[in-house]
Parts: sequence; C-alpha cells; structure tokens
Amino acid sequence: MAEEKRPVLAIMRPESYREKSEALARDYGFEPLYAPMIRLEGMKDEGFEPFVRRVLTEKSDYVVFTSANGISFTLDKLSETEKKNFITALKESRVIAIGPNTEKELIKIGIDNPFLPGDYSSEGIVEALCPEVKGKIVDLARSAFGAKVLIEGLEKCGATVYETRVYTLSIPEGAIQKELIERTLAEEVDAFAFTSSMMVKGFMKHAERLGAEETIKGALNRAVVGAIGTPTGNTLKENGVNVNVIPDEFTFEALLKAIKSQL
Repeated sequence: MAEEKRPVLAIMRPESYREKSEALARDYGFEPLYAPMIRLEGMKDEGFEPFVRRVLTEKSDYVVFTSANGISFTLDKLSETEKKNFITALKESRVIAIGPNTEKELIKIGIDNPFLPGDYSSEGIVEALCPEVKGKIVDLARSAFGAKVLIEGLEKCGATVYETRVYTLSIPEGAIQKELIERTLAEEVDAFAFTSSMMVKGFMKHAERLGAEETIKGALNRAVVGAIGTPTGNTLKENGVNVNVIPDEFTFEALLKAIKSQL
C-alpha cells in the first residue's frame, strides 16, 4: 500500500530556526517547504551601553526579553567577562520572558526563575506587571520592530521604560522565496505557519513583486492558514487573508498542532 501523501506546510521562519522547525513539522506529519521571509541581523543602538550599565549597577528593577533572539543578540555584543558579569547582575533584577521559548533561553544562561505572563504577548506583560511597576525602572531588550503597546502600556502604569534595540529584521530575497509564492499560486501548499507580522509583510512583498498581490489572497484562503498571536492574525486579515487557527499558546509547536487538527 502506498504511503499516504503528507500535507505540505510552508515554514517561513529565520534561517537559524530551520533545522528544528523542519524536524518538528515532520514529527507532526507534514512535508515542510522552507522559505524564510525574515532575516535577523544584530544591531547596537545608542541605548545599549546605558542598558548594560543599569543592569550592572542594579538600577534596572525589571528586564524584559520579548524573544529568545533578544537574549542572544544582547549577549553577542559583550565580551566573555562582560557576559558573565551581566548575567550575574541580571539575577538581581526581575527578569521577564514573553513566552516558553524565551524562558528556556534564559534558563540556559543561568536565569533560573524568569517570570512569564499568563498571556504570552506584549499586552500580557503589561497586564501582569501593571500593579507593581509604578516608580520602577523597566528595561526592554528587543527588535527594532517591537510593538509600541509594551512601552506605552508600562508607562501608563507609572514605570520609567527604556527600550534597547539589539537586533533588526529584514526580508530576504532569492529563488526559494520566489518558489514558495509560485507553489502557493499553483495551490501546491496545504498549510501556512505565520509566526510574526513581519513574516506576513515579507510574504506579501514577494507576491507583489511577482504581480500576484491579489491572486495570492485567493490561494491562501483555499489553504489552512495559522498564525501565532492576535497581532500576526490581524496583519493577515488586513491583507485579505482568512486565519483558520491561532493557538492559545504562542509557540511554533502549538501552531503545528492547531494546523494539524484543522487539516
């Protein structure tokens, strides 16, 4: 008896996630089609040195990381000695992880008890911290495309908030991105796993370059489209794409489970 054909799942995460994402997708019974729509690039803004000083001098009451990438791109900018001192000092602050993946990365570097909000989102962090941050200093280490809701929300709760942008995002271009758009138009892709608003924008930009900004919507709406989090779901809807699944837990594995059950 012939083996049942696996549904093709488009994975568009950055290159560093490729191996784990494809393996996980296969474990869940998918045939992964990988085409990154986001590239991560380290950056160092004018707030970086003051951020490190506040942590080292224990002036930061709270340090918030909104992704595992924020942690790694922060540490990459430090020498081995600075890194060791920074992690030691970080333990004197209340360290916040936006979700389980960020928590795992913090535990890996020695931060044993990071706080996770009940809702893994910027709104969830604001809701969780609001009752206790009045008069406190909160440091955010994140991407250049972080949502304003986190800063504005915490400031409304009375905190002094410093944002440090430790990495930025760009849209990669190449044959594999073009192939994904072409295969989507040919309806050869059964499901799509969108994990950020920037990913949606990258996908749509490539479709636009091929003159398919309208036809791509119909092709996506005939497939199963999954999004991590409401902001990503809203970006898809703004682009005329129906979102079939948004998992309760904002992780890639939860997204795969939700897409599988929808199929």
